[in-house]
Parts: sequence; C-alpha cells; structure tokens
Amino acid sequence: MIKWGIVGLGKMANVFAHAINDVENSKLISIASKSKHKLDEFQSKFKIKKENKFNDYNDLIKSEDINAIYIATLNNTHVDLILECAKHNKKILCEKPIGLNLDQANLALKAIKEKNIMFFEAIAYRSHIQTKKIIELINSDEIGDILRIEAFFGFKVNHVKKDSRLFNKNLGGGAILDVGCYPISFFNLFCKKDEQLKLIKSNGTFSSTGVDDQSEAHLLIGKNIEGYCKVSLKENLINSCKIFGTKGSVNIPAPWLPAQKTYIEIKNKNSYYKKFITSNKSHYSTQIKNVSDLFLGNIKDQKNYVDINESVQIMKILDIWREKIVNSHD
Repeated sequence: MIKWGIVGLGKMANVFAHAINDVENSKLISIASKSKHKLDEFQSKFKIKKENKFNDYNDLIKSEDINAIYIATLNNTHVDLILECAKHNKKILCEKPIGLNLDQANLALKAIKEKNIMFFEAIAYRSHIQTKKIIELINSDEIGDILRIEAFFGFKVNHVKKDSRLFNKNLGGGAILDVGCYPISFFNLFCKKDEQLKLIKSNGTFSSTGVDDQSEAHLLIGKNIEGYCKVSLKENLINSCKIFGTKGSVNIPAPWLPAQKTYIEIKNKNSYYKKFITSNKSHYSTQIKNVSDLFLGNIKDQKNYVDINESVQIMKILDIWREKIVNSHD
C-alpha cells in the first residue's frame, strides 16, 4: 500500500483525491496548502485526519506517515518541492511540467539520481490502456512503417488575466509549457532505443502578457518520422492525434483525456474500422494505481510512464521550442 500526501489543493488535487478512491493499492493520508479554507474544505470532503493536514509543504514532506507525494502546486514551485521530497526520500508524482526550464529540470534530475528516488511526471494519458493498444497496433504492422504523426491540443481562454497561471510568465504560463508536453510525450513513444526528437522549425503568437498563446512545431521523430503539432490557449483545436503509415493510418479522437470507453479509427488499404477500448478505471485512477505499483515494485516496465529522464528530454524540446518562437519575433 502506498500512503500518499498531496501538496497544493487546487483543481488537480481534487481530481487526484477523487480518483484514488477507485484504487486498491493506494490511500490518501495527508494534505498541505497555504490556504486554511482549502485545507478545511479538503479535510472535510475527503475525511483527512486533523493531524495530517499541514499549512507548510515541508512539514508534510517530512511526515513519516507517508511514502509518496503528489505535487499539485503551481509550475514555478515544482522544482523546489522535488528537491525537498528527494531530501526526505519520498517517492514523487509531479504535475506537468517538471519546472519552468531545462536548468530546473536538470536540478531535479541531479537530486533524484543522487538520492535514487522514484519519480514520474503526471501525464496521465500515458497510463491509459488506449495508449498501450495504439503501440501494439503500430508494432503489429497494421499500418506499416510510420511516416508522419500529427498531434493537437488547444482550448480557448476567453479572458486573458495577467495573474492567471496560464498567462503569467513567472508562474510558468504559456501554451507550450502548459500543454506542449502532451504532443512531445506522444512523439516520444515512437522513438526507438537511443533515438530522440529534434525540433526543426516552429512559429507562434504571444498574448498581451508576453507568454506564447499559440504555436506550431515541426519535428523529426527518431531518424525517419515527421512530427507536426499545434498547441493553443486561444483556439479550441480538434485535440486528436493521427498516425500515417505506408499501409494506412490511425486516428485517435481522444488521446489526452480518454474516457473509460473510447475508440481509435484505423484505415488500412481499402478497409476502415473502429477499435473500441474499455478500461475499468478512469485514466487518472489508472495512473495512480500503476504508479503506485511501480513504487511497490509490482510493475517493472516503465516504458509507458514519464520518468525523470524523459521529463528532462521533454523540457529540453519545450525550451528550444519557446526559444525559437521568441527569436522569430525579435
């Protein structure tokens, strides 16, 4: 049994606390927030013992009642909390992104490696059975060799607020940092061993607060696969992925937030069919269960989960991506 603590009690902490109720190998024990109102509300809603609620993050991290921590605070706080968790030998599931830039990601990498701490970035779709079925389909040669992958993730924010986490540069705002990890982590699934992504070109626009609000990028996935992605905070995109191969194609209508009942579409030569996929848990519950199993040693294969090495690789691409569009506007 993994005994969890949560630092930061915003939207994703609530999602986590609801999702963990469907998981047998995990239990939520402790919570921490700087907001007394959120602490009291959360404690009552999820029946947390009074002695296990903290208004100081570090007090929770030091607690001997827990052995894993879900970091659900704002982006600009992630690295400091990761360092503190590593210092106290706590296993970590951290909301994306791991930090604000590659330098911060490398600080986290150093601490995690030195303390030999298990770490995963909370990119939940990677835990869902749909993602596993997509990989199996590609490996079965159903659509032949992959030529091109397209990935989209965007939503329209009607009011740009300078103090919003999405639009405040100091809080890690911007479309690339907020949702860019989704297409990049999807492309990573199709890199062979010792291969990486290479960003070829990109363009984008900026909001009135100075953060990127929309961007496109072209990448090379491994040696031969073309990648194209678009992210946005000002447009409701189709939010799908398409994989084109020498024999056909695969369309994934809901790659990032797959429901318990979902499907993918396959076109092969002259045929077309849907492959329906059912999961007995939400993708958030599945993530908690599988990450807890990884922590317990019940699962050895970490391929479908974003570990610290991949987190650093993702942040490297996000940094280059952001730098390229900034330079293109200078």
